[in-house]
Amino acid sequence: MMTDLSGPVLPGEGVNDYVRYMRTDELLALQRTAEQWVHPDELLFQIAHQSTELWLKLATAQLDRAAAHVADGQPGHAELLVHRAATALRLVTEQLDILRHLTPADFARIRPALGNGSGAESPGWQGLRRAARRLGRAFDGRLAAEGTDLGALYRGDPTTAAYRLAEALIELDERIALWRTEHYKIATRIIGHAVLGTQGTPVDTLARLIAQKLFPRLWQVRTEITRGYGS
Repeated sequence: MMTDLSGPVLPGEGVNDYVRYMRTDELLALQRTAEQWVHPDELLFQIAHQSTELWLKLATAQLDRAAAHVADGQPGHAELLVHRAATALRLVTEQLDILRHLTPADFARIRPALGNGSGAESPGWQGLRRAARRLGRAFDGRLAAEGTDLGALYRGDPTTAAYRLAEALIELDERIALWRTEHYKIATRIIGHAVLGTQGTPVDTLARLIAQKLFPRLWQVRTEITRGYGS
């Protein structure tokens, strides 16, 4: 007897199993409708930011898993997950390019629809920062348990699992800085310099955020090695 593959077998609403598993009915209903728009490019703006939240959710989950692996003494497993999170940040950065199609005049029309909403309130970004801090603490704890400090690690064998994990964390920090750089450039392209964001924060504050680090000790050790070279 041939198995009937023509109809859905998964539980739930939806015309087929793809729709049911991906929950596309709910997903595609999350955007404001044409009747609600103050300008049609609200769809562009909202989808770009909603998809960012999804990628940040994925990155956060990878970092949480990585922290658990570090705590279990599996830095190699953690490294792979941190690279995944960094890739998610790269994709977040690349998709910002779509916002270049948003003209200053059109965004000025859309802006009142945002209320007092600010990207700083992004739950995805806040979650990623918390997960990164947890991972950083786990990494520091693992080095302490092994009796190794960062200076010794970075003067040692770069093929060790701990060294590779440290470099994966650096990559993640770099990806965040590149994301912030692209965000700043696009924001100023659309709304200009010396203006205020939706919560009254000067847009040029975004430029200062580029220099912030999630793992400052991993950057500081480079300075220490450079200053101490030959001594």
